[in-house]
Amino acid sequence: MIDLLSGTVANRTKNSLVVMVGGIGFRVNVPTSAFETVTEDGQSVLLYTHLIVREDALTLFGFTNEEDKSLFETLISVSGVGPKLALAILSTLSAGQLRSAVGKDEPGVLQRVPGIGKKTAEKIVFELKNKIGGDGLSPITVISDLDRDVIAALTSLGYSLAEAQVRLASIPRGTPEDLNTRIALALQAGG
Repeated sequence: MIDLLSGTVANRTKNSLVVMVGGIGFRVNVPTSAFETVTEDGQSVLLYTHLIVREDALTLFGFTNEEDKSLFETLISVSGVGPKLALAILSTLSAGQLRSAVGKDEPGVLQRVPGIGKKTAEKIVFELKNKIGGDGLSPITVISDLDRDVIAALTSLGYSLAEAQVRLASIPRGTPEDLNTRIALALQAGG
């Protein structure tokens, strides 16, 4: 899985960037916020990426920060929300606006996104209520260096960032501050 790209921008189109990494150009679909940070070809860029594998295509989506990537992954977990719609949501709304709309149960905010009607907006808010904290904040906002190492270990084993965070949150309070113990408990959390 391609989790991170660091290189130079070879070409910019309306919704994507071609990032040159080691002589290979990767086309990365990006939200408006990421596109606006790149003002010219040849500029260095670092993108947190998510690869969608389909029978007929490999599509890469990139974000300038891990929070946007995590929100994208959460959005595509909602039934009926594909990667293009999730990208449109993140292009129209900031992470804070999305979290606020979900936390305050305001589906009307999502209706500003092209392609989202009233029913779809209500469905997204309903399904995200359980995935984004009720106060509009993600369940894990600040983590220690030890917990960051646990997440790194889980993602290196093939878990997505979202899955790793859920497993980390399942570790009982009062668990010893030992990396191996915390990784073992996180692995047991999924059964």
